[in-house]
Amino acid sequence: MSFDFFITIIAAYLIGSVNFAILVSRTKDLPDPRTQGSHNPGATNVYRIAGKSTAGKVLALDVIKGIVPTWGSYYLGFTPMEIGFTAIACCLGHMFPVFFRFQGGKAVATALGCLLPVGVSLGLVLLLAWIAVFKITGYSSLAAIISVGISPIATYFIAPKYLLPVTMLAVFIILRHIPNILRLLHGEEPKSRQRL
Repeated sequence: MSFDFFITIIAAYLIGSVNFAILVSRTKDLPDPRTQGSHNPGATNVYRIAGKSTAGKVLALDVIKGIVPTWGSYYLGFTPMEIGFTAIACCLGHMFPVFFRFQGGKAVATALGCLLPVGVSLGLVLLLAWIAVFKITGYSSLAAIISVGISPIATYFIAPKYLLPVTMLAVFIILRHIPNILRLLHGEEPKSRQRL
């Protein structure tokens, strides 16, 4: 591992650790999303707590948070595998943020941001899959699970050199959704406040 790659991995993790759901809630005098709704500090829970406008800001910032280190590693000339591991480091920062006692979100929006530099078409496919499932079912978690679950397949056809890190990232995110999967199976998963 080169020194530049090591520093980039650390920087990506620290960038990922900046949780905008918590920070935006603080600036708007809203309750900590870790204590309300689903207790997940992400855009969907902020949507439940504060509505579309605030959730939209969190979503945009989380996507940008994923774009920055991934695109940065690309311009630094890293290999596809190194770029992929940079993306994983950023998403792990979101899941286990050092700045917030390792209590983070599920990194779906951040992962989308990480995948956009891999290919806009890949990001578009996953975004459309998320929107379609959410519109049909009203479950944000199910939309995330399905869109993340198909990401390795989409990557195989669009940018196969990133297949391994994208598959690893998909596994991490799906593992973070195990409680949601169990609630879905038992019919106990709450829907978002309204459908698109």
